[in-house]
Amino acid sequence: MSKNPIIVFEGIEGSGKSYHIKKVSNFLKKKKRKFIQIREPGGSKNSERIRNLILNNKSTFNKNTDLLLYLSARSENVELIKKNIGKKIVLIDRFKDSTIAYQHYGMGINLKLIATLNNYLLKNINIDFTFLNIVNIKNMKNRLMKRKNLNRYDKFDNKFYSNVQKGFIKLQKKNSKKYMKIDSNLDIEYNEKIILDKIKSLI
Repeated sequence: MSKNPIIVFEGIEGSGKSYHIKKVSNFLKKKKRKFIQIREPGGSKNSERIRNLILNNKSTFNKNTDLLLYLSARSENVELIKKNIGKKIVLIDRFKDSTIAYQHYGMGINLKLIATLNNYLLKNINIDFTFLNIVNIKNMKNRLMKRKNLNRYDKFDNKFYSNVQKGFIKLQKKNSKKYMKIDSNLDIEYNEKIILDKIKSLI
């Protein structure tokens, strides 16, 4: 594995992934390691524009449009990622497994279609390691209630989030050597230490 790996943080809403990626970012800054941090949807300027469309509460896109918009945002990030592979650590807040978990396990879109489109876009971009943050629905809902602003993807029913999380866990079990499951129902500082210890070994 490269000492400048591609590291992804996955998980449903309220699972703590954005918190932990921020802590990892701060750690890398202190260590004076070169890295880039992007999020999906989002990252590049064009991807952020697409993000605003997808997550806007006034948007009423159907599930196929959502899929294509997410992949469009990813397409805009591909060159950014390629430019930094091997040169900088790449931190990504959600990536291709989110598309599978949300659009296939959550919304029922054909898995082969998603895989074909992902493979077409990413080609030789391979993820070195993934942190999967899991959370029970009660804690997820409590955390969402504390947010000042909720986007369109914060407002699905409990069954949807449950299906998405089960999808993530299936993906983790298929590729367990490159995944670490983080139980976000536990103490956040405890999890932070586990993640940072793993980051140290990865870089």
